[in-house]
Amino acid sequence: MDPLEALTEIQSVRAGEADAEQLLWALTTLRLLRDELATWEPELITAARTSGTSWAALAPALGVASRQAAERRYLRLQPSVTGETTGEARVDAQRDKRAGDRAVAAWARENSATLRKLAGQVSALGGLGTAAQRSADRLGAALGDDDAAALLAPLNDAQPHLTERHGALADQVTAITERADRLRRDAASLRHDRGK
Repeated sequence: MDPLEALTEIQSVRAGEADAEQLLWALTTLRLLRDELATWEPELITAARTSGTSWAALAPALGVASRQAAERRYLRLQPSVTGETTGEARVDAQRDKRAGDRAVAAWARENSATLRKLAGQVSALGGLGTAAQRSADRLGAALGDDDAAALLAPLNDAQPHLTERHGALADQVTAITERADRLRRDAASLRHDRGK
């Protein structure tokens, strides 16, 4: 049923004398509409963000006072891809991820020379199989990025291809990956400690 038609019919049930069956139909339909509309809001917010709308511009449309409140509302509405069961847990998970990303990016900037040297060594390897070569090529392309943090994911992807023939490089990549993971965890933990 079209939502506008359903609302019109529900309104007529509200305005007139309705029997129990009509009232139950109206309540059921209202619940179904509410469920349907609940899926629309995050879809529309995502579309607005994709088109370049800022959180600050979205805030009044969502009936909230700040860009932080707009983003928080969106995160609460989003389904979880990482297992959080409540909207508040999704907000915390997203904030933990951002804190971790910031910590890793800062560390990568400070250690840019080391990361670029390692990435250069891995991407210059010869005699690699097809999958390993694709991984090395992605790493070589990431070397052109101004942000050294862009090297972390392709380095991590290359690591399994290095283990057999290039153990020392594989160990260096593993150490960097573990360092980035530890930085992410520490940043999330610090964020939670500050919140207490």
